[in-house]
Amino acid sequence: MNKSEQLKKEQLLEALVKSLGIVSTACASVGMSRTTYYKYYNEDKGFKTLVDDISDVAIDFAESKLFDLIREGNPTAIIFYLKTKGKKRGYVEKQEIDLGDNYPTNITVEFVSPDGQALKMLD
Repeated sequence: MNKSEQLKKEQLLEALVKSLGIVSTACASVGMSRTTYYKYYNEDKGFKTLVDDISDVAIDFAESKLFDLIREGNPTAIIFYLKTKGKKRGYVEKQEIDLGDNYPTNITVEFVSPDGQALKMLD
């Protein structure tokens, strides 16, 4: 890789840090196309690793803001956190059943009227 391309990658990485990993914003700030960004990302494993690390930092930043809201007693933040991180304790709106690899390949659904007569079957 030539020095010019390496410098472009370094500038792009700095722009990604400033934009919290938003690709369009970073590319615009350094005058680079998204196509070039994805070329670098897909062809340079070192660049990809650094970009992925920046994305993790952005998620950490967002989580820290969420925790600030939770500390302030923000009900929406508390509910959001419990629905995402508290699933194992029952904080879910819908029931999720993980059948693993032991799920049936054919399911039959039967619609029954209130008097017990079958209305329709779907396979």
